Amino acid sequence: MRTFFLSSEQWSSPYALTGQEARHLTKVVRVHAGDLIRLLDGAGREGVFRVTGTSRNIVELTPESITTHPEPVSRAVLAVGWGKAVRRSWLMEKAVELEASAIWLWQADHSQSPVPDDIKESWLAQMVAGAKQSANPWLPALRTLPGGIEELLRASSDFERRFMLWEGETPEALLEAKDVGGVGTTLYVVGPEGGFSAREVKALREGGMMPVSLGQRVLRWETAALLCLGLHWWGRQKPTAGATVEEHP
Repeated sequence: MRTFFLSSEQWSSPYALTGQEARHLTKVVRVHAGDLIRLLDGAGREGVFRVTGTSRNIVELTPESITTHPEPVSRAVLAVGWGKAVRRSWLMEKAVELEASAIWLWQADHSQSPVPDDIKESWLAQMVAGAKQSANPWLPALRTLPGGIEELLRASSDFERRFMLWEGETPEALLEAKDVGGVGTTLYVVGPEGGFSAREVKALREGGMMPVSLGQRVLRWETAALLCLGLHWWGRQKPTAGATVEEHP
């Protein structure tokens, strides 16, 4: 069954897809009245909908069933030092596939440009693509932190676990299986291409961050970020509370 995206703001009766999603359905997929599709809203809901009518820019729908998924009890927040745009969009998509709860882009001392204040539409589009690929009903919360390491420390002060991925640590400080996938919120802080500055390392350690290593090799930032999310996703593959289903006549 094909999967499409309908934002939580538009998730209400009368249900309809418009814009790019509708054009893709009518021009590429070529749906007809009576066909079934799956919708996600990025806020925990997915549903099976029947197409009741189509035109050039709108696909009218009626719900067959809607499933509301509980928020994950194990949450991974990825904080990446702001850097070059290369691979950023790719990481956004993969982060959704690996069920990241939030992505933070923070201003690092070695960032080559200022982190923007606003979230870009292209980032959201990449996350939606990841949700449709993986059928993940949750989109990560996107946030920029222009205040740098100090804002990062304040924003994560109540998290259950906070790790900084630092290639300067010894092999004894490897991230372990017991560290990932636990109940609550886990923060993984990754530096930009130039790594953490000495000032940032000092501030993070004094702020309660636990420095850990991912092994003997020096990884690119996007590799380290994806590995953290992959390990966390692997660690949380345990039975969780079931979803609830809203019945529709």
